[in-house]
Amino acid sequence: MHWIDYCIVVIYLVAIVAYGIYLERHASEGIDAYFLGNRNLPWWVLGSSGMASNIDLSGTMIISALIYALGTKGFFIEIRGGIVLIMPFLMTFMGKWNRRATVMTMAEWMHFRFGNGKEGDIARIVSAVASLIFAISSISYFAVGGGKFFGNLISIDDKIASISLISLATVYTVASGFYGVVWTDFFQGLLILVAILYICFLSMQIVDIPETFSVSISGTEQLQTWNFSEWSRILPPLQVELPGNYAIFNFFGAVIFFYLLKTVMEGCSGTGGYMVQRYFAAKNEREVGLLSLFWIFLLSFRWPMVTGLALLGIHYGATKQVITDPELILPTTIAEYVPLGMKGLLVACFVAAAMSTFTSIINSSAAYWVKDIYQAYLRPQASNEQLIFQSRLASVAIVVLGLLLSFNITNVNDIWGWLTLGLGAGLAVPLLLRWYWWRFNGYGFAIGTLAGTIAAILSKAIILPAINNPQIQEYILFLVPSLSSLLGCILGTMFTAPTDRSTLENFYNVTRPFGFWGIISRDLPGNVRAKIWRENRRDIQATAIAVPWQLVMFLMGMMFVMKQWDKFGVLFLIFLLLSIALYFVWFRHLER
Repeated sequence: MHWIDYCIVVIYLVAIVAYGIYLERHASEGIDAYFLGNRNLPWWVLGSSGMASNIDLSGTMIISALIYALGTKGFFIEIRGGIVLIMPFLMTFMGKWNRRATVMTMAEWMHFRFGNGKEGDIARIVSAVASLIFAISSISYFAVGGGKFFGNLISIDDKIASISLISLATVYTVASGFYGVVWTDFFQGLLILVAILYICFLSMQIVDIPETFSVSISGTEQLQTWNFSEWSRILPPLQVELPGNYAIFNFFGAVIFFYLLKTVMEGCSGTGGYMVQRYFAAKNEREVGLLSLFWIFLLSFRWPMVTGLALLGIHYGATKQVITDPELILPTTIAEYVPLGMKGLLVACFVAAAMSTFTSIINSSAAYWVKDIYQAYLRPQASNEQLIFQSRLASVAIVVLGLLLSFNITNVNDIWGWLTLGLGAGLAVPLLLRWYWWRFNGYGFAIGTLAGTIAAILSKAIILPAINNPQIQEYILFLVPSLSSLLGCILGTMFTAPTDRSTLENFYNVTRPFGFWGIISRDLPGNVRAKIWRENRRDIQATAIAVPWQLVMFLMGMMFVMKQWDKFGVLFLIFLLLSIALYFVWFRHLER
């Protein structure tokens, strides 16, 4: 980069850190302010903050690589996590279910569901520890991607680049807490939108894709030749023939079904970390729906951007040389196609994407230590100053542990697959059962979570290295942790006493979930049961509409940048019909 570009990046970094430190006075009011912003932040700020946190740098590099190598097939692969397809579930029912508990963390929620006794305590502690493990692993994943991008652009070691980025993000996160995270995310989200619009414009202006072209597939020197119509098809094939690391996707229809099943399971189980934190922080249920809708809309802009980057990567390969590592498409295309000045701004935009994700994970995960371990069990009488100090100390500790873990990781997609399939599946089963089965108790949750977490770690460390078939590895990584977790949940539940009846009744009356709650709901008045059933039925119908609605919206942006106007027209018509249905089934019924 030119010195002018460096100046732009430095000015951005100084400004964002200074603004975060300026917000320190809001965070010091107490841990409700430090972790939830006193539940007084507007829905559009929470939604834009969620978008900025989801558009992480590592994920953008992976998705760009997948689209570059596979076209729209890469889009369908990212049903595993990159599309964030749990958002429709949060929008239609899971977000409001979480908000009704009025808690600070998912671990604290365990007392709401399983009571304040020994059963609830065990579930709370295990949930907090598992969430911290997931957060530290996520920090390492984002550190690898951020270092790979920033280090490649400014020609420094990847590890030095990642340490620099995360250190800056940590400074203002530790100082300003959730206020700093959300408001800096809002302004960083504006920067990210600038990057998206510019890349889309640049791609549509420069790139004219030939009917056939060749790309590099990750993990092999062999080139893959595509026909453009096949590369841009909007319906996924049942089978493909891919070499190298991507051979795991060759039974494509089965892979997509598998990812959809996993996503539905995760969507119905809810989520943790920084995503659920924004729902706990919402003012009310109506704003939960509005922030979700805005969040999904803003996320849709990511897909034309990664498509534009992929097209620029193909153009670079056709006119200069094929990019041998698809994960380096982002820095390569910026270095090649973006002019002086604008290059610095775009780098600042992508640094913003990295830092917004770092800060969200750091702040939300520190709450598990402070609220669910330190204050709950170690120092119940801790003063406000002590809690704020512990919040900042925990933030720094999580960052240090995540960075140490990242030093042994070189492939971004490798750790992403383990997080979404292995560890994510191990945690998803107990999170699913807690909503829908009245008999499920805190002991079952604790044993299932521990079994799933241990199985995910052992699968990664021992089982997968012993299996040479990459297609089987993907399924093993999901099935071993999830089945281990399910077995632990059932055994832990059935060999221990049920949760206290009054606790279950309170949970059901407040949350009003669907599922196997007949033994609890039968004592309610008939008109109350009928009202809950109507709400549940609308929520299920709305979710069935919202999932394809989001997929079609995201695909529309991709077809627009590819200039596939006939496919864009078909998708737009489907999107319009689904939007009308969603309005009548869901939007007009939002609580006022």
